[in-house]
Amino acid sequence: MGLPSGHDITQLLRAWTGGDQEALEKLTPLVYQQLHRAAQHYMAGQRPGHTLQTTALVNEVYLRLVDCAQVKWQDRAHFFAVSAQLMRRILIDFARSRGYQKRGGGMLHVCLDDAPSVSDEPDPNIIALDDALKSLAEVDDRKSKVVELRFFGGLSIAETAEVLGISEETVGRDWKLAKMWLLRELSNES
Repeated sequence: MGLPSGHDITQLLRAWTGGDQEALEKLTPLVYQQLHRAAQHYMAGQRPGHTLQTTALVNEVYLRLVDCAQVKWQDRAHFFAVSAQLMRRILIDFARSRGYQKRGGGMLHVCLDDAPSVSDEPDPNIIALDDALKSLAEVDDRKSKVVELRFFGGLSIAETAEVLGISEETVGRDWKLAKMWLLRELSNES
């Protein structure tokens, strides 16, 4: 199933920005499904036993988006770009918080049967990826956005092209070059 009509979402976003709560009620199921699909796509690549669940990630993004009521949404592309950024920030903050906890602080309480599958270690890969993406954004912001939308947002090449307003061929080239650039950056870190 593809994304809902960009025109419909844009109209609902603008109405919501104008204070129409009914627009938010109509908008919610349209964007929530897309956010959940993006979160599922990302979480599928996480290590087994990751303590952040897909629905929790979607709900956190959704709550932050609803708190952004004063944002002047330009269009659907703007909304999904902000959503992907929020998802990325939440995941990075989560990974970093796992690394900064003191011994015993914030201990996860689990049943002993579940203990072997739960990890309290931060995910160094996600933190390294975030650092590399920040470096890529300094060099080529569009390629960084392509990675953010494809990797964190779970969008296809066609959906990414639509969101960014560029051709699918350009997205394909940017995706390929960004992956090579990120691989080189991540290889240098290890």
